[in-house]
Order: sequence, then structure tokens, then C-alpha cells
Amino acid sequence: MDRLKIGVLISGRGSNLRALIDACAAEDFPAEINLVLSNKLDARGLAHAEATGIDTVVIEHDKFPDRESFDRAIDAVLKAANVELVCLAGFMRLLSTWFVETWRDRVVNIHPSLLPAFKGIDAHAQAIAAGVRLSGCTVHIVRPEMDAGPVLVQAAVPVMPDDDEDTLAARILAAEHRCYPYAIRLLAEGRVKIVGERAEDQAPGSTAATLIHPAIE
Repeated sequence: MDRLKIGVLISGRGSNLRALIDACAAEDFPAEINLVLSNKLDARGLAHAEATGIDTVVIEHDKFPDRESFDRAIDAVLKAANVELVCLAGFMRLLSTWFVETWRDRVVNIHPSLLPAFKGIDAHAQAIAAGVRLSGCTVHIVRPEMDAGPVLVQAAVPVMPDDDEDTLAARILAAEHRCYPYAIRLLAEGRVKIVGERAEDQAPGSTAATLIHPAIE
């Protein structure tokens, strides 16, 4: 089986990276991680990759005069590692338009909200402040605009009356760890195709359902 070669970009603890590493360890998973790249020397996720024998690289963004020159350095490393799909997993840098267009439809991100709602770094606080009953996570193809692009997978998570940012984040993170590997599987197996600004299922297998919170008694 030819496995899709992915590169994972991180800046911190690597929680979703670990979920991807675990998924790729399965013999039937159609992707493998060729490289983990961080913009921070102290990113804890680097240790997760090294412990499983995955190549790691650190490219510090503050060593470059602008965003595009930094992104061009990342591009060169990814291509040298034969990466076919780029996965952002807590990578706290906005990618330049040049990079996104160079890798068009081949950069994936996960965000802790049901996009297009609650973009940005404080999505959990936004959801609580808005008083929504459901939040969740979204795996999407990256576009130059922040937290935008064709949606691959979404999961809805209830927002409880006593939630704070930490409790909601923990509940959503559990969903992220399921959704990200699933989205990569869909892409690797050709079960989803990017058409313009939409992701179209090539072999729909889910049944229509409605998620309501609080539940109807």
C-alpha cells in the first residue's frame, strides 16, 4: 500500500500530533508521517516524534525578516522530505499567501470550533460568551484567510452551563483527536475531493441525523 506522506507543523505540546502518530502506527492507515517541523526549539511535540523515530526539524520564525522567507524555508524542507500533505497541529503562525497557494489544497488545519463560527485563538471563550449550546471542531483545507477553507470533517460538542474555557477545551480536544486522523484517511483514500471552496464526498457513507442539545425528551 502506497501511504500518503505527511508533514506535521507544530508549535507546542503536540496533542493532535500524538493522535496522528497513533493513527499512522496502524498497518491499515493510509498515511505516514515523514517529518515533524516546529518553529520553536522547546515545542514538547518534538519529543513525541523523536520517540517514535520520526525526523524532526526546527526552523525558528524569528530568524527571518518576513513571513514569506520563513515559509520558503519550510517549503524547502518539506519538499526535501517528500511530503505530499501538510498538517497544521497547533502551529501558531499564519502561513503566507505564497505558501498556501504553492501547496493549494494540500494544507490541512484543525480548529476548535464549528467554523465559520468563532475564528481565532480564543474560540472557546468566544463560544462561552456567545451562549451557544453546541461548539466543536473543524478539520479544513487551509486558505490564506485565517481559519477559512473547505470543510473536511466537523464534530459537534455540547457546551455545558458550568463550562469554563478549560473544561470546554478538554471536551473539544477529545473530538479533535478522532476527527483529525479521520480527515487524513478520507484524503488519503480519495474519499473526498476539493472542488473550489467545497469538499465533496466521493463515497458518502453517513446517514442524515440531527444533533440537538439539550436533548429532546
